[in-house]
Amino acid sequence: MAEVKKLTQTQFVTELAEAVEISKKQAKAFVEKYAEIAVRETKKNGVFVLPGIGRLVRQERKARIGRNPATGEKIKIAAKKVVKFRVAKAVKDAIVPAKKAKP
Repeated sequence: MAEVKKLTQTQFVTELAEAVEISKKQAKAFVEKYAEIAVRETKKNGVFVLPGIGRLVRQERKARIGRNPATGEKIKIAAKKVVKFRVAKAVKDAIVPAKKAKP
């Protein structure tokens, strides 16, 4: 299988800086502040919308009984908070087009 080249943070900042004609330093500061705001708002309100991309959503998971896969023994799994990312429909359709129904 061919190795996929992933966009690094430096490459992302460089591309952003060139696209909006600002310095790399300003672009990096923007990206860091955007991430900081996303974390703060998700903590405070439980949801943060990234316009045109999706949303970060904080959810509460209830306590439950699980099973140890190695021994089969029942174990208690504590309640906890988790963060999920929900992709916007427009983005999902752009990346993986919806299948057309056959007539």
